[in-house]
Amino acid sequence: MTGLRRYRPIPQGTHPPNDFVEYGSTKLRHPKQAPVSIPQTLSEITGPVSGFERFGPVEIDLTMQHEAPAQGERIIIEGRVLDEDGKPIPHTLVELWQANAAGRYRHDADQHDAPLDPNFSGAGRAVTDAEGRYRFVTIKPGAYPWRNHANAWRPAHLHFSLFGPSFLTRLVTQMYFPGDPLLRHDPIFNSLSDEAARARMIAAFDFSLAKPEWALGYRFDMILRGRHATPTEVEA
Repeated sequence: MTGLRRYRPIPQGTHPPNDFVEYGSTKLRHPKQAPVSIPQTLSEITGPVSGFERFGPVEIDLTMQHEAPAQGERIIIEGRVLDEDGKPIPHTLVELWQANAAGRYRHDADQHDAPLDPNFSGAGRAVTDAEGRYRFVTIKPGAYPWRNHANAWRPAHLHFSLFGPSFLTRLVTQMYFPGDPLLRHDPIFNSLSDEAARARMIAAFDFSLAKPEWALGYRFDMILRGRHATPTEVEA
């Protein structure tokens, strides 16, 4: 139809499958029946709206959310949210959550035998500016065991969630660190058969983002769709 933009087909192997044998818990979560198409009305497309405004230092800097600084290696994460043509996506809510420097989440379900940091909650929020840019200051997370298979360890990673114009338009992905030896052993990372797609989930070390004697920097752009889209988790 005139005025409507067609989506490009998703290239095979660029997003994780719902059922991946080597990632054990997918067999408990993925749909067992064919999906049912539900027509969208105006209310589903436009609402409920997020209602967020620009977030302040407390949400953007995860190292300074409590009485004392968080423990661990400080890092700066910057990037842009872009469409398939490289155009910026402004006013997008970007959420981040992660384990602490010892590889433990601040969550009741995480009983990993590693210390909790009372000054690190592991969650932050930012809104992209007019050029699609976002920025976080945080702690580099540690690896942790996850019992998927014998001697299973998840590589260091950050979780990102992107919200569009409403809470019904959401994408979730993970960001990994360059040179991590655990990547080749991780079934979640390797659930993508396309090597180039896996590479798009690895941040680039960027010395220009480093703050002297304080923090190193990484750049991680997220592309929403198209041939170079950042791989995202498929909702079960």
